[in-house]
Amino acid sequence: MRRNSISVLFFIKKAKLLKNGEASVCMRITVNGVRAETNIRKSIEPALWNQAKECARGRGYKSVELNNYVEQLRMRLHKICAEFEQNNEAVSARILQERLFGVKKRVEPVRTLIKTMCGHNEKCRALIGKDYALSTVRHYDNCARYLEQLLKLKYDVDDIPLSDVNAMLIHDFEFYLKTTKNCCQNTVIRYMKCLKKIINEAIANEWIEKNPFSGIKFHAKEVSRVFLTMEELMTIYRKRFYIPRIELARDIFIFSAFTGLAFIDVKQLSHEHIVQDGKGNLWIRKCRQKTNNMCNIPMLDIPMKILKKYENHPVCQKRGVVLPVPCNQKMNSYLKEIADLCGIEKHLSTHVARHSYATSVCLANGVRLENVAKMLGHSNIKMTQHYAKVLDSSILHDMMNVNRVLETNSQLPEVNR
Repeated sequence: MRRNSISVLFFIKKAKLLKNGEASVCMRITVNGVRAETNIRKSIEPALWNQAKECARGRGYKSVELNNYVEQLRMRLHKICAEFEQNNEAVSARILQERLFGVKKRVEPVRTLIKTMCGHNEKCRALIGKDYALSTVRHYDNCARYLEQLLKLKYDVDDIPLSDVNAMLIHDFEFYLKTTKNCCQNTVIRYMKCLKKIINEAIANEWIEKNPFSGIKFHAKEVSRVFLTMEELMTIYRKRFYIPRIELARDIFIFSAFTGLAFIDVKQLSHEHIVQDGKGNLWIRKCRQKTNNMCNIPMLDIPMKILKKYENHPVCQKRGVVLPVPCNQKMNSYLKEIADLCGIEKHLSTHVARHSYATSVCLANGVRLENVAKMLGHSNIKMTQHYAKVLDSSILHDMMNVNRVLETNSQLPEVNR
């Protein structure tokens, strides 16, 4: 072990005098070029301090007392340094300062993975409706529960220190999610993002030094989004249902399919969100609950008829909304019945309506992608491209235009050679 370079310096703070006009005496310990300074709780008149000799001038009581105290600190410091060298222990300026003045090092509690995640989730739960949605908090809760199950199954422990989280644990968690929990790739990535957020917070708070996610990358799989064609939407719209709950679910689904609103935004839609412009056109102007981005949607005839149908519904009047929307679970259950009754062999859900609006209602009818993004409340067009799909009919329409151009050119007279 190499010998440490240790020095000590006593000085006064002339720039910041005490109320009695005296200057505080400070001590600076330097170990291998790294300093640690502290006030030794003594003071002296600036004129009585000899910086060259690092002591007080004169033989007055206060000067003698200060010089004796400074000398005692020097001797004690040399003794402490000798003990560190004898025991071959690592030493720093801060350690010497704490040992010299009897400052006990605060023992930080051992932070563990599951406990840290649970604390994070509790904070998120308190912010539901403000910064987080309930579904997001549930993802964090599931992530913590699955991690706890993995630790018990593979390592036979209930929790581990954050410092023990490494790349092997991350790969084990990924394998556990794919096999035991039978999660698809994109769901696995969602849980990995939850875990990564906890790790990033731990690094930011200096609870751990090394990032276990370093060098680990996850790739999401492209998902084929389900949407209904205009013919399928009109089949559902024109179908007559004799069960009130099925009829209500149909109306809400069609309303969403012709406005592009997400389920939660349809549920929260109130009369204040429906405004009239200077030409008498009705618009839906509402901030999305998920992103707080503003949606600007012109009202078509079909959704206006649906609003008119439920304007006096008791649930609407009680809640102050325009549609009596049930919970999402019931809606998805009813939509399965609707698909069977209408002969549609697609998995219907409330979100299929939003995809159908982007693709079949807008793009298939020549609405520009930029306008679709604005109506959906997307921040950029890339997000809209995940919703809107290019239909075969659109491709055929464009290529028929190309074919007409080719036919016109083919009728031109040949140039004589």
